[in-house]
Formats: sequence, structure tokens, C-alpha cells
Amino acid sequence: MKIGFLGAGNMGGAIIRGYARAAAARGETPEVFVFDTDEAKTRALTELPGVRAVDDAQALVNESETLVIALKPNAFDTAIPMIAACAKRAEPKRDRVFVSIAAGIGIGYLSGILGRDAKIVRAMPNTPAMTGEGMTALSRGDRVTDEEYAETLRIFESTGRVASIKETMFDAVTGISGSSPAYVFMYIQALIECGLNNGLNDRDARLFAAQSALGAAKMALESDESPEQLKINVCSPGGTTVEAVRVLEERGFADAVKAAAEAAIEKSRRMTR
Repeated sequence: MKIGFLGAGNMGGAIIRGYARAAAARGETPEVFVFDTDEAKTRALTELPGVRAVDDAQALVNESETLVIALKPNAFDTAIPMIAACAKRAEPKRDRVFVSIAAGIGIGYLSGILGRDAKIVRAMPNTPAMTGEGMTALSRGDRVTDEEYAETLRIFESTGRVASIKETMFDAVTGISGSSPAYVFMYIQALIECGLNNGLNDRDARLFAAQSALGAAKMALESDESPEQLKINVCSPGGTTVEAVRVLEERGFADAVKAAAEAAIEKSRRMTR
């Protein structure tokens, strides 16, 4: 599968690196083509095996069987008509799969520009894809075959976990997964600052806070018990944890997190087209 990437920013670069790393682990050399107006970003990616930079969007579309559009939503009004024009002129002629990773850009919007017969997959990754621990939601248009969708799954599985969902659920996923690393970073930063205030150095405070968050997340994924029960398990009667949980509950910790996620979901709904 020849895969093209329009955009080599944080998310595009993370997906390219993950895909190249996974291919290398299988003993394969991928065929990845990338175009970005920032030549320094593309040059850094071409150091990976099988990754080549191309000079313009037309060359990118010509080479690609699957084209990942890794641009910000505000670039789509200009970029998608350009890609549609490139696809019409492209040689060789082929049924390309177009994959969008932008928040708020629906399959219907894309097919309205790329054509009703266009093969479109919508993806919602998050930034931990940079470490191979990302979470991506995928939804496909009616024209995408099972084989083509399986190839798209492979791209994102190289950056972490993937779940196929209905496109109508993408707003919820944006608040719960796409945006939520920022909430976790705020939590970790607060713990770091508390550690500094109580005598830890920055390196140790960061290690204790971040590794504990990582370990708790792993337990939540792997345990048969609910997160609520896992919390109870840590809270020994009369101990330090139960005292901390009491303060969090008094100050509305869970309500604040839910309100933040709801705000992200509502913003996604307003953005979606």
C-alpha cells in the first residue's frame, strides 16, 4: 500500500513514525510519501526507512493509494478542493482512499467536494500517538471496501489502539479521547507542583506523578473491576488516599472533569460540517 501524508506536523509526523516503526518490526520497508510546506519537517521524516518527500500536492496524490489528510480544520476549505482537482488530474487513475484526521470535518462534507463516489475514512487520533500509546476512532464511508478499511486500520494501529465507531459518535470521542490528554497533563502538572512545594526536585516529581498516571491507566484498561472499584481498593480506611479523595469530592473533581469534556463535545458539535 502506497500511503501519502498531506501535512507533517505533530499528528501527521507521529502517524508516519509509528507506521514506519511497525513496518520495520515486521521486516518490511513501507512506501510512504509526504508533502508539507515546511521542508524541515519533511526532511526529518525522510530519515525513516521508506519515507520520501514529494515536491507538491499533485505528486503526492499521483503516488498515493491511501492519502491521509493531516491538516488543521481551518485549512480544509482550501486544501480539499485542491486535492479534488489533483485527483481528477492524477496518473495513474485509481480509487484512492482519503483519510481525514481533522476534528469537525465530516464524511459528508468531504464527499461533497471530493465526489459522491470518493472513498473516505474519518479518523480521530490523539497526541499520545507520538509515543505509540495513542487512541484512534475510525469511521468509514459506504464506498470503502473491507480490504481498504483493513489497510487503514493498520496505519493507525501502529500508533496505539483503534476502535471503529459510528460517525455520529465522533463528537463524544473528541471530548473523551481526542481532547482528554490535555486534562491528564493538567492533573500531572498539579501533582508535580505539589511535589515541588513539598521538597521533591522537578525530575523526581515528574517521574512519580506521570508514572503513577500511566500505571493507573493500565490498570483501568486491564482490570475486570470498574474504575470506581479500583479507586475504592486504594482507599484504606483512615489512610492518606481516602483523605485525598475526600478533598477531591468536596471540591467537585469529577463534576469539573465531566463539565470540561462536555464543553469539548459541544464545541465539536458546533464545528462539525
